[in-house]
Amino acid sequence: MQIFNNLNQNTDIKVYAFIGPSGTGKSYRAQMVANENNISYIIDDGLLINENDVVCGTSAKKAPTKVETVRQAIFINEKERNEMKKALRKYKPDSILILGTSDGMIDKITENLGLPKPIKKIYIEDVATETEMETAKRIRTTQGKHVIPVPTFEIKKDFSGYILDPLQIFKFKGKGNNPYMAEKSIIRPTFSYLGNFTISDTVFRQIAEYLAKRSSAIYKVMRTRVESTPEGPVIYMEVSINYGNNILEALREFKQKIKKEIEILTTMTVKDITIVAKGLHMEENNAESNEEKNKES
Repeated sequence: MQIFNNLNQNTDIKVYAFIGPSGTGKSYRAQMVANENNISYIIDDGLLINENDVVCGTSAKKAPTKVETVRQAIFINEKERNEMKKALRKYKPDSILILGTSDGMIDKITENLGLPKPIKKIYIEDVATETEMETAKRIRTTQGKHVIPVPTFEIKKDFSGYILDPLQIFKFKGKGNNPYMAEKSIIRPTFSYLGNFTISDTVFRQIAEYLAKRSSAIYKVMRTRVESTPEGPVIYMEVSINYGNNILEALREFKQKIKKEIEILTTMTVKDITIVAKGLHMEENNAESNEEKNKES
C-alpha cells in the first residue's frame, strides 16, 4: 500500500479508478461501482462526494468552457487543489474512487492531489454494455444532459437555474447483494447549454421595475436592459433618485432587493446587476424653496 504524504501527515489511502470516455455513463454508475468495492468516497469532476453528500469542491460542469472544465476536473488551479487536499486530510477516507476519461487523466489527478497510484482500475466496458454506452453518448450529444452522482438538494444552490430533474435508481447490487437507493441529479452544464431560458427577459424586467415603484428612494426607472446568459440574467438599469436620499446607499439597497426577489421568484441565479443613477428628482415645493434661498443669498 502506498502512502499519501502531505504537510507532514501520513494517511493510508486506497485509490480506485473508474475510467471511460466522456458521456459513456461513468457518473451514472459511480455509486454502484463504489458500493461494489466498499468505497464511500468519490472524486468526480472536481467534487468530493461521501455517500450522497458533497463534502468539498465545485463541480467542473459549472465551468464556462471545456478547457476550464478539464482544468478544474484535474485540479490544475491551486485554490481547488489545496481545498481538496485539505478535505482529504480532514475526512481521512480509507479508500476513494476517482472518475476519469483516461488513464492519463487519473494519473494527473492523483499527482496533483498527492495521492497514490490506483490499486485497481475499473473501465466503463466492465460495467456497461455497448448499447448502454451508445445511448448515454447520444443523450449527452443531443440533449447536453450530464449526471452528478448526488441528490438534487445537495447541489441545487450551486446549480440554480441549471438542474433539470432528479433521477432515482434502485439497485440489487452491492454489499451482500442488498438493494440500495441512489439518487442522482441531471444537469446541463454551462459549456453545453442548449436552448434559451424558459423564463422571458420581460419577467426579470418587470420584477425590477415593480420593486423600483415600491422603493421610496427611486423616483422612476429611465431604462432597463436584460441579457440572458447560461449563468443567469445580466441586468442593467438607469434610474432617477428622489432628492434627500443617500444615493450610494439607495442604489446598494435597491440592487440587493432585485437580486433577492428574482432568485426567490424564479430560482435563477442573477449573474450581474448594474444600477446607474442618471438623475435627481426634487419635489416642486422643495425646488421652489431652494430657488428662494438662492435668490436671498
